[in-house]
Amino acid sequence: MTTSAPRRKRTGKFQAEVSQVLKLVINSLYSNKEIFLRELLSNASDALEKLRFKSLTDAQLMGGDERLEVRLDADLEARRLVITDTGIGMTKEELIEQLGTIAHSGTKAFLERLESADDEAQKAELIGQFGVGFYSAFLVADRVDVISRGAGADESWMWSSTADDTWTITPLKELTERGTAVVLHLKEGMDSYLNDWTLRQLVKNYSEFVPFPIKMRQPPSEDEEERAWERVNEAEAIWRRSKSEVEDEEYRKFFTHLDPMAGEPMTWTHFRIEGGQQFTGLLYLPEQAPAGMQFVQQQSRVRLYVKRVFIMDEVDALVPAWLRFVSGVIESDDLPLNVSRELLQDSAIVRAIKGQVEKKVLDALAKQKSDDLEAYTNFWSACGTVLKEGIHHSWKHRERIAGLALFATTQGDEPTDLDAYLERMGEDQEAIYYITGESAGALAASPHVEGLIAAGHEVLLLTDPIDEWVVDSLTEYKGKTLRNASAGELKLDDEAEALREEQNLAFSALQERITEVLGDRIGSVRVSERLTDSPVCLVVPEGSVNARMERLLRSHGQAVPSAKRIFEINPSHPTITNLQSLAQREEAPGALGDWVELLYDQALLTEGSAIQDPAAFARRMSRLLEQATQAELA
Repeated sequence: MTTSAPRRKRTGKFQAEVSQVLKLVINSLYSNKEIFLRELLSNASDALEKLRFKSLTDAQLMGGDERLEVRLDADLEARRLVITDTGIGMTKEELIEQLGTIAHSGTKAFLERLESADDEAQKAELIGQFGVGFYSAFLVADRVDVISRGAGADESWMWSSTADDTWTITPLKELTERGTAVVLHLKEGMDSYLNDWTLRQLVKNYSEFVPFPIKMRQPPSEDEEERAWERVNEAEAIWRRSKSEVEDEEYRKFFTHLDPMAGEPMTWTHFRIEGGQQFTGLLYLPEQAPAGMQFVQQQSRVRLYVKRVFIMDEVDALVPAWLRFVSGVIESDDLPLNVSRELLQDSAIVRAIKGQVEKKVLDALAKQKSDDLEAYTNFWSACGTVLKEGIHHSWKHRERIAGLALFATTQGDEPTDLDAYLERMGEDQEAIYYITGESAGALAASPHVEGLIAAGHEVLLLTDPIDEWVVDSLTEYKGKTLRNASAGELKLDDEAEALREEQNLAFSALQERITEVLGDRIGSVRVSERLTDSPVCLVVPEGSVNARMERLLRSHGQAVPSAKRIFEINPSHPTITNLQSLAQREEAPGALGDWVELLYDQALLTEGSAIQDPAAFARRMSRLLEQATQAELA
């Protein structure tokens, strides 16, 4: 007759590396203490999934108790938080092996055993990868007890530690329920984690999509002596379902669930990528601009999950800033997270997922633009300024994003895209013309576009500040150069070159007088080809920073030297021909200088710049008005 060994309490010492990692976990590994609940709930979900999987071939493991759930129970008086699961549980040996050895990770070993499984549907969905998540409990607790009974075992054990160099494991006289209970004896100052509302919010933030019920006691009621248990993670991970199984209304409700203040989605893209990297995504494009979208540092609206457990929403590595209006979910099992799961490492996997996110969003935008231009135009009005940042920041996608952009134009009241512009171009037009400024109405009436419009050329009217960087990055589109209507010589009619030379000679007296009056405020004076109705304009030399860009850079504190403008005169305008006649006199009247100054100030205003001396401008205007009215009375 043999007898079993007596069940005795045992004290053990952590391996040296375990003790070191414990200190690392407590002091620096996790930047946010609330992460402990995410990690412990993930471990509980692992235990439940292991039992579910193993019971498929060994139903006796359930022991007549089919419950697969997690319970959170806070004891304010004892300052104790208990997380209990009805999962696979642990034997004495497993408690010692898995809690006394860092990064041993039963989960990892379990995954290795499943690699050869034939039926993919039966592969368990396990979260933990590093074997250190459990030790995050010591972020908030000065003592942790783990009470466990393995499925099918007839013994219960309690493992305990105060995060020093030792741990104890003790047999329990009474048999506990199958599964594991992690008992946290909270440190001073950690009582907020016993608050019912706080715990519910943490479950919602991190574990609302865990596939097993997470239950808490109902709020206290005067009519009830005993508080019932209620499930607090009701949300369904619809991105895990096949697209054919999800109704449009479910997609819309999930969008509202992600952001109750976001309104309605314009469209969405639901996809699964398989191959070298496997991940699933459900991304939404909004009808209206999300709150705070204008800030580049705005927290991402795309949430990253690993096996249904929330990891982070600061996923700039996966979603570029120029898509910060996008909301949704990305879930991957292949991401190389650090042990605290709080940072993404730069890797081929991350870059591959980012590339797919960009492609899927741009595909969805292109489809929406093709299928429902009216809805897309409304979206563009709300979010287009942000998407255009991609033209500046994304070399790979800049032409595709440019093709999605809508611009105000001199060709009608409706916005146009670049492809429609190209279709309307005449065969002799070699460039896509644009002008930048504060408002479309002012730009359409600008002297700089008069000659272009008269020649039958369309001009894009760019009014967003980002447009200055857009045209700097997008120098051409589908082989056609983008050309600023307010810079350089336009040369709209090469056959008129000889006529322009004659006009420059004919107006040389006025040009000399203008140069004398304005001095180094301008670079040169020339007869204009771009003007048809206005007398003058200021033109930026080819390759120089335009007036609006100068103002934008200065508003951001950058010192930008002013490019000396070219002062262009309209040889067919009565004011210019009259001033030329005055300049040709042997003694030009003194008022000629006032007229030149007035025209220069007028040119500054039409390019959007400030008049350098408003008081002098007012005095000059009053003096010239007085002279004009006297001449009428004479």
